[in-house]
Amino acid sequence: MAENAVRTADSNAERALKRKLRTFLIILLLVAFLLAIWGVAARLHERSQLSKRTHEDSEITVVTAAPELTGAGDELVLPGIVQAFIEAPIYARTNGYLKTWHTDIGSRVHKGDLLAEIDTPEVDRQLSQARADLATAKANLDLSRSTNERWKTLLETQSVSKQDADEKAGDAAAKAAIADSAAENVHRLQDLESFKRVLAPFDGVVTARNTDVGDLINAGQASGSELFRMADVRKLRVYAQVPEAYAIATTTGLKAELHFAEWPGKTYPAETVRTSNALDPTARTLQVELQLDNRDGELFPGAYAEVHFKLPDSTRTMRLPANTILFRDGLQVATVDRNHKIKLKTVTQGRDFGKTIEILAGIEHDDAVVVNPPDSIEDGVSVRIAPPPSPKPQGPGQSPAQNKS
Repeated sequence: MAENAVRTADSNAERALKRKLRTFLIILLLVAFLLAIWGVAARLHERSQLSKRTHEDSEITVVTAAPELTGAGDELVLPGIVQAFIEAPIYARTNGYLKTWHTDIGSRVHKGDLLAEIDTPEVDRQLSQARADLATAKANLDLSRSTNERWKTLLETQSVSKQDADEKAGDAAAKAAIADSAAENVHRLQDLESFKRVLAPFDGVVTARNTDVGDLINAGQASGSELFRMADVRKLRVYAQVPEAYAIATTTGLKAELHFAEWPGKTYPAETVRTSNALDPTARTLQVELQLDNRDGELFPGAYAEVHFKLPDSTRTMRLPANTILFRDGLQVATVDRNHKIKLKTVTQGRDFGKTIEILAGIEHDDAVVVNPPDSIEDGVSVRIAPPPSPKPQGPGQSPAQNKS
């Protein structure tokens, strides 16, 4: 009995061991199977990702822009040159030496005010000589006229020939002409004499003095002979060069605002008073003149101004960046449809504004137009649209406007 019990126990232990081995093998096989499935799945996923990346890498990444609808009046900003309403160099009209000057730079003068005096000894002597010559001519004229009258009386009694009487009459007429010439010469020298006083030709301010006491003065506009420079700054002229694309819209009466660096935050109203009505053949620009009231004297001639033109409203049109245009059979743009496929469209160009181009026909306002399209781009090509750039992180205490700038 005891032997049978031992055998039964051994048999039970052997069966338990075999069950454990079977269980272990099953678990081992199950783990191996799971590992095999995981490996196959990982390889399939990696192959799928590689295929996807390869497909994505084969696609062109593009940046798109939407057409900009315009119609409200554009603001055109241009540099302007400020000039005095009247500005003139003052030259001498007679020769001599500068005796004295009465005004310096910054002096405000009125029309007719004395600016300087010139010492003209030669002109003074010439005027004295001319007056003496005039006296001589008048004396000769008086004698000739009295002689002519006597000969007329003698001719009536036929005491002298008509030929002799005509000669005396001709001599009197010649002496009268000589006297008139001498008188005009005196007047000319009197005018030169008056030019020794240099007077202001208009109300204004003296902006330059280029002479001093004792300087040799030469009459005329010779180099370096400018005595003074005057400017009327109560009103200013502002000149700007308008690009050809805006020339038609820039007309007389067009309002503008002027900005000056020395007066930040302040604007000055101005008005277009005239245009050249012709484009500069080199720069293709239209010169316009604006006028600005400067009775307070805040602004100076020669300053740099920023001219803000408010152009009148126009028909609503679309504009695209200039770098979206393809030059092929006519002008084309590349658009991206909802399936991220390229669709080439032929467009009609309007005005060229430099950075942007007006599009009259060929696209819709909701089209996604490719910026800087490659020359090899074709219809039906799949593309990827680049995401918009992420905004810069805003630092502590920094406003959104500062972050944007």
